[in-house]
Amino acid sequence: MKSVCLLLASFVLCFLPGIYPVNAQRAIRVAAASDLKFALDEIIEVYTEATGKEIVPIYGSSGKLFEQLSNKAPFHLFMSADVAYPKMLIAKRMNGSDLHVYGEGRLVLWSRKMDCNASTMEGLGSLNVKKIAIANPDHAPYGMRAKESLQFYGHYDAVKSKLVMGENISQTAQFLSTGAADIGIVALSLALSPSMKKYGKRYFLLPENSHEPLLQGAMITEFGKGNADATSFFEFLKSESAAKIFKAYGFTQKVK
Repeated sequence: MKSVCLLLASFVLCFLPGIYPVNAQRAIRVAAASDLKFALDEIIEVYTEATGKEIVPIYGSSGKLFEQLSNKAPFHLFMSADVAYPKMLIAKRMNGSDLHVYGEGRLVLWSRKMDCNASTMEGLGSLNVKKIAIANPDHAPYGMRAKESLQFYGHYDAVKSKLVMGENISQTAQFLSTGAADIGIVALSLALSPSMKKYGKRYFLLPENSHEPLLQGAMITEFGKGNADATSFFEFLKSESAAKIFKAYGFTQKVK
């Protein structure tokens, strides 16, 4: 009877919200912006091969991840698409390290259905398209910058009724790669991913002066403070090996 009770207790613990199996508890959990999906997966693979340490990325919009971290979600690191979010956590003293700017992201106009170039962007407001995809500007930095770029070109009011918004930039890219949207603005890092590259070079790189910079930053969280494995991975993000992968996915190494 005692063994049955223990078995039932173990089963329940495995499925309670917020309760992790032993191996998951040992893993380092990284709250990461969705534009990092492919770059960070590669970085983690290289790091894990070298160290044997398990890193578990949880992808989402930076704004939503910030909300979770503000409520003390158990993530060891935060990798945001906008340094504003980690800076706010640092201001609240909810950090375990200083901010590290790992790169600057870029925006592209992308479509499966038509060529994208400077003329396409300039004429976007009058294009005969039904759906234009961007990330939600309320909580996704790439959505905020996409909106700024549309305003810079004078298109925002003309296309507002055609906008379909992804919860994060990864979902926005999915709208485009599946053809659910005719054209849209996504992260260069996703346009360079295998799932979008297979369609060829379908993008136009938006001018940097059309929106505020997408400076992206990482930090150890309050939860990860003092964790040796979290510190080890955080330091690896600053390495030349990580920098090469970031660069391959279009992140420029600018520190401002």
